Amino acid sequence: MFASMMLTLTFVVPVRAASLAPSHPVSFELDVQPILTAHGCNSGACHGKQRGQNGFQLSLLGFDSDFDFSALAQQSRGRRVTITAPSSSLLVQKATAQMPHGGGRRIEPDSNAYHTLVDWIAQGVPRRIADEPSLDRVVLAESEFSLAPNQQAELSVIAHYSDGSSRDVTELATYLANDAAVVQADASGHLTAGPLPGETAVMVRYMNHISVANVNIPRTDPLPDGFYEERPRANFIDDLVFQKLDALEIQISPPASDAVFLRRVYTDVIGRLPTSERAKRFLESNAADKRAELVDEILNQPEYADHWANLWADLLRPNPYRVGIKAVLNYDNWIRQQFRDNVPYDQFASGLITAQGSTWRNGAVTLYRDRRSPDEIATLISQLFLGIRLECAKCHHHPFEKWSQRDFYSFAAFFAKVDRKGVGLSPPISGGEEIVFNSERGEVKHPVTGQVLDPRPLFGSVDESIENNPRQALSQWMTSTENEYFAKVHVNRIWALLMGRGLVDPVDDLRSTNPPSNPALLDALAQHFQDSGYDQKELIRLIVLSNAYATGSQPNATNKTDRLNYSRHYRQRLRAEILVDAVTAVTETSETFTALPPESRANQIWTHRVDSMFLDTFGRPNENQDPPCERISDSSVTQTLHLMNSRDIDRRIRSDSSRAARLSAAEIPATEIVDELYLATFSRQPSIEERRYAASLIEKSGDDRRNVIEDIMWAMLNSPEFILQN
Repeated sequence: MFASMMLTLTFVVPVRAASLAPSHPVSFELDVQPILTAHGCNSGACHGKQRGQNGFQLSLLGFDSDFDFSALAQQSRGRRVTITAPSSSLLVQKATAQMPHGGGRRIEPDSNAYHTLVDWIAQGVPRRIADEPSLDRVVLAESEFSLAPNQQAELSVIAHYSDGSSRDVTELATYLANDAAVVQADASGHLTAGPLPGETAVMVRYMNHISVANVNIPRTDPLPDGFYEERPRANFIDDLVFQKLDALEIQISPPASDAVFLRRVYTDVIGRLPTSERAKRFLESNAADKRAELVDEILNQPEYADHWANLWADLLRPNPYRVGIKAVLNYDNWIRQQFRDNVPYDQFASGLITAQGSTWRNGAVTLYRDRRSPDEIATLISQLFLGIRLECAKCHHHPFEKWSQRDFYSFAAFFAKVDRKGVGLSPPISGGEEIVFNSERGEVKHPVTGQVLDPRPLFGSVDESIENNPRQALSQWMTSTENEYFAKVHVNRIWALLMGRGLVDPVDDLRSTNPPSNPALLDALAQHFQDSGYDQKELIRLIVLSNAYATGSQPNATNKTDRLNYSRHYRQRLRAEILVDAVTAVTETSETFTALPPESRANQIWTHRVDSMFLDTFGRPNENQDPPCERISDSSVTQTLHLMNSRDIDRRIRSDSSRAARLSAAEIPATEIVDELYLATFSRQPSIEERRYAASLIEKSGDDRRNVIEDIMWAMLNSPEFILQN
């Protein structure tokens, strides 16, 4: 009986195979792989993960066609395809769930995808077909959508090939909306807008080619005619912000008061509060250009260098127990000196990229003491100075970008000849000196092919005349005005620090699938930065003197949900170092940090190993975290409890040398005491009601005058107005 069945099978199969003979040649790369990708077979959660699934591995998202062909047609003795019985192939049976499959049914029987797979197998599973073109690009028939709430739309994806042909691949593309609450995209490219106004981007991927559709859902209630035509403009920032808000029918909040602007610009630009005397003088001034004069004044304060060096230290500072305390101290001194000298940003970056010499004499080389291998250095440099996150491409083709493994390791090859002399690292006490220099030897190999790769930038080309010094060539390419990423990532970082959110968020993730909320503004800022000679102070001045920066934070009915377009100032908790220094300034006491001179400020700390419960509570980076460090800016119950119960803060308020002690001993009216407390703590005058109430408490206190002033000060330090930047 068994022999009879076998004879029957061998008789039937050739007839069936002939009946399914393909009417046209089927391409593995152009027809089969897109099906596997569209149906999730090679996704990271399925056979595309690092070790595959159940003994079957595909390259992630089909980035390696040769590997995938081998896995399907050759590995496991070719058991996954049966040329004599295509529809009985394991590949087809599993995908259609006609055999048990952990991933369930991915392809419907009798669908176009099903017939394409069967046709390819019946054709003899060729790797390539005659005169096979290559995929050149993928475009969207329409990439900008303005939809009404709950409106629907269709994406149309067209693939273009090297032979001039094109085809509609909408059904085989994959779709992902950056914000599904704004718009949803299903597997067929069907868009459905949400019920509320908003905007987002939808990533469209087809075989390692990516396009982006931008979707806006403006408000249905129009603004009054000429609303933005009547608003004053300080510079091009206002033009571009107002233009976007006008298109979205969003009304900007009223301007911030002088007091709010004063406190905002002080904490943003130099990381401290203005003194009560400076605040009073500014608020009482009637000069038309007093804000511009204020900005020029504070940009020249010594605190500017410490504040911005402290911000950059988060991005660069290594663990001292790993690289050595002296090396970290020299690194910190080098960073601070760059900002003291207002070194142009391109020179700052070049100084790091090309650094060589002793870790005890040139702090910049500590970068190469901390990062020991070319791939480690490449990921840090590309993220910091290009806004390109290459980590994914280290193992496979980047899932959300165009970068391949070859791109990654070719970029890493710029650092292949970095060499070192010295004792190296010996944590937890890496105290020895190390010399970083350019070696004559050093190479980077492709991890799959083993090929030695020449240094190659991610795009464009480098100056061949200095190829014998790869880091110098990389520095020139990176800081060139033709490299738009270099300027964009820095202006985006500065914009985020000053405006509460980057035009691109996260600030160092400038990929096509994460487009800026206002592309024209990002381009204009980058161009201005380049034209200024990469002058950071000039960039800061431009932003803080715009009317967009000086907008109030109080939302209105049209902008209460806006978090992308700067229709109001986005409130944020003050940075930990700013709050520490604010407490010492308000209380008129001094802080002492280990490893620092007496009366040093928190933003002068050169290592997070310096103990401070306050700084830890308010979110400074973990000292063991690798740079670039992400700070947690959210408020927490722990922070509130710390302010309420901190013995150190209580000691400062009640110190015999504190502001409260001085004011209680002074023979001045209670109203003047209240005014000084409000100016010192909130940078504003108290309201009539606040002055009347607080002054009455002091006047009624009698011999308890000092305790009442201390209690008022404690309450003010525990208020949201003190902790938050309005």
